[in-house]
Amino acid sequence: MNQISKDAILKSLSKVDDPDLHKDLVTLNMIENISIKGEDVSFDVVLTTPACPLKDKIESDCREAVMSDFPQIKNLNIRMTSKVAGGNFASKNAIIPGVKNTIAVASGKGGVGKSTVAVNLAVALAKEGAAVGLIDADIYGPSIPLMLGIKEKPKVYQDNDTMKMVPLSNYGIKLMSIGFLVDDNAPVIWRGPMASGAVKQFMSDVDWEDLDYLIFDMPPGTGDIQLTLCQTIPLTGALIVTTPQEVSLADARKALKMFSRVNVPILGVVENMSYFIAPDTGMKYDIFGSGGGEKLSSEENVPFLGGIPLHPNVRVGGDKGIPIVYDLPDSEHAKTIVSIAKNLAQQISIRNLADESPTIEIVLGDNN
Repeated sequence: MNQISKDAILKSLSKVDDPDLHKDLVTLNMIENISIKGEDVSFDVVLTTPACPLKDKIESDCREAVMSDFPQIKNLNIRMTSKVAGGNFASKNAIIPGVKNTIAVASGKGGVGKSTVAVNLAVALAKEGAAVGLIDADIYGPSIPLMLGIKEKPKVYQDNDTMKMVPLSNYGIKLMSIGFLVDDNAPVIWRGPMASGAVKQFMSDVDWEDLDYLIFDMPPGTGDIQLTLCQTIPLTGALIVTTPQEVSLADARKALKMFSRVNVPILGVVENMSYFIAPDTGMKYDIFGSGGGEKLSSEENVPFLGGIPLHPNVRVGGDKGIPIVYDLPDSEHAKTIVSIAKNLAQQISIRNLADESPTIEIVLGDNN
């Protein structure tokens, strides 16, 4: 019978691979705080995100590996914890140094529910235990204040010679939007450089503190604000939102290629309004077509993170300022969004391990 020791426990756990990262837990430094008291053993498994979709499998694999080598153990306590990491790009981020990962949620056109997806993904990640921030970068059509039920103004304080804003908070996430700073009915009539400047200020002049994920709800299209964001900070990656219909896919494809061209990794594609299930008959209707998001993902060789069905509760949640993942967490639609959030966190962890983010260099006016 094998003698129980820390080295022996680590040897057993070296046989357990992280299914996403394709390396064993010991090599990945994911095992901490091994404690052995007679025939009682405990240790921590430190995941790369609290939203890990394979948390239960990893725990089960650890338990099986240890118990098969040491059947004399009476009590095995495995604590599943997490510590979100950023890639090497995070250390280069002088503007928002406490932020580990930055994600642009984008689409090629309006009306695909991009803001709904961004809000619910942010809240879902926060519910899983991550520290999350959300910037409403859609300067001309800010919807975050309404969708998250906030009407206050951010507080301002002086930090040495700089004025800093304190982000507002709701549903466990920190928020900033131009909608907090202008009257509800006042249109934002700004030229591109002014709008881009506002997005820069939301990064540099807001006290975000430490965040695991900072999500940018982008305006539709491929214009000034998108380029400004890519030039200002090293983005972890972009998430592309589309609907199944061809006109949406055509524009989503352009957005995807724009980010790829400026060396921003594509973390995945989300298909919103995938289908509708009639509540009275249970019949499924492909109102906007079917399979478009998966087709786009396959064509561009990027992950398909999931499809969100069309349902009135998603819209109602946005209108009354309570995201569906918070208001109706046990609904199928909320569970689908949480699953997509976990898939997104999974792709970020994979990306950070690969750590292939190049330095971004954009030459404006380059038509080649």
